[in-house]
Amino acid sequence: MAPKPNTSTTSHSPTITLAIDIGGSGIKGLLLNQSGHAMSERVRMVTPKPATPKAIVPLISDIAKTLGRFDRVSVGFPGVIHQGWVKTAPNLDASWPGTDLVGELEQYLQKPVRAANDADVQGYGAIKGQGVEMVITLGTGFGTALFINGHLVPNLEIAHHPFRKQQTYEVQLGDSALKNVGKKRWNLRLAKAIDILDRVINFDHLYIGGGNGKKVTIPLPSHATIVSNTAGLLGGIALWGDPNVVLPPQTKKPGKGTARKRAPRKKTSKTLQKKKD
Repeated sequence: MAPKPNTSTTSHSPTITLAIDIGGSGIKGLLLNQSGHAMSERVRMVTPKPATPKAIVPLISDIAKTLGRFDRVSVGFPGVIHQGWVKTAPNLDASWPGTDLVGELEQYLQKPVRAANDADVQGYGAIKGQGVEMVITLGTGFGTALFINGHLVPNLEIAHHPFRKQQTYEVQLGDSALKNVGKKRWNLRLAKAIDILDRVINFDHLYIGGGNGKKVTIPLPSHATIVSNTAGLLGGIALWGDPNVVLPPQTKKPGKGTARKRAPRKKTSKTLQKKKD
């Protein structure tokens, strides 16, 4: 049996959080103080290919050793995380679903670990906590997060919803699309996506982050802001403070039959009209 993570700190030492952001092209690490402010330089390592758990988990351990002392760990992961277990990882290796990410990192690092979707974590590093705030991340894929008065609406995977030409937001706006169609056409697609999301979500503010945020050249609405990619690390402090993110215990595998049942579809006026006809 693996030893339990060491959660003890001296009464006089401040709690230091190691924030990790796992991406399809790079894995970043940063140390945060108790207020969530950076207290180290950012360390970045290239995501290994293939991006398997066996390759990435030890790499995170290497980043941790580079940065020095820390007491706990926050991880932003590019996919759906449920109680520390990976459910989806569309931009990493296909072996990720079913991986106990939190459990494996706790064994390697011997510290308590919490993990959440990377767009959710980035959102916590960017939002003001007022009204309806949306976050999109432009990187290897297309991430989304939604907050209402600072509270997270978890696992919002708009990336896999149809966008245009029978393709998803992920396919049309991910890094591969940017390389294939060029910056100008990619930006036109982004403008259309922002307009659609604004009309559907009716957000009070939109935050645009991710590594390709710097490639945005279109004029943005007054209620949209491009944020630093570092927000994906700074938001890690929220995993230890917001009850909407913390899912204790994070090392239990979700049981079968926990999926939420779909509500019956409401009859629209068009459906009713067809029945009348």
